Amino acid sequence: MPGALPPMGFWDPLGFAEKADEAGLKKYREAEVTHGRVAMLAVIGFLVGEKVEGSTFLFDSQITGSAIDQFPQVPVGWDLLIVAFIGTAEFYRSKTGWVDPADAKYDQPGMLKDDYYPGDIGFDPLGLKPTDPEEFNIMQTKELQNGRLAMLAAAGFLAQEAVDHQGIIEHLTN
Repeated sequence: MPGALPPMGFWDPLGFAEKADEAGLKKYREAEVTHGRVAMLAVIGFLVGEKVEGSTFLFDSQITGSAIDQFPQVPVGWDLLIVAFIGTAEFYRSKTGWVDPADAKYDQPGMLKDDYYPGDIGFDPLGLKPTDPEEFNIMQTKELQNGRLAMLAAAGFLAQEAVDHQGIIEHLTN
């Protein structure tokens, strides 16, 4: 399975994989890929948002402070637009990967389609997805590893900023 690297190999300390069937493992992988991608964007958002604070044309350069304090400063219309964008993206992802609830068995809610590969919604505008299966596994492993690191980084950024409300870049420069 992509994502297993030495020295850990297939790391599952709580035994979730032992108790899951193939469909369950696909759901776990879908969640891991999705959370990893969101975390990678979050880490970039933390660093870029704090670096350009007060110097961008957006929102009349009024959004300042640490990253966790910036989103509440976004004007009401913009946060609704952000929520609508995320909702549209999630709706598309659900239509691509999940079995229609009307067609799923009552005891198997949230079934993924048989031909769906976790995380592959067909969005590849730059044509980076390898056609060779071995190269695809290597790329998928790299994405999973970067996503795992980003999840830890984002959690650390959130915890640090929640404690003292200082930005991450501010901590790095002090």
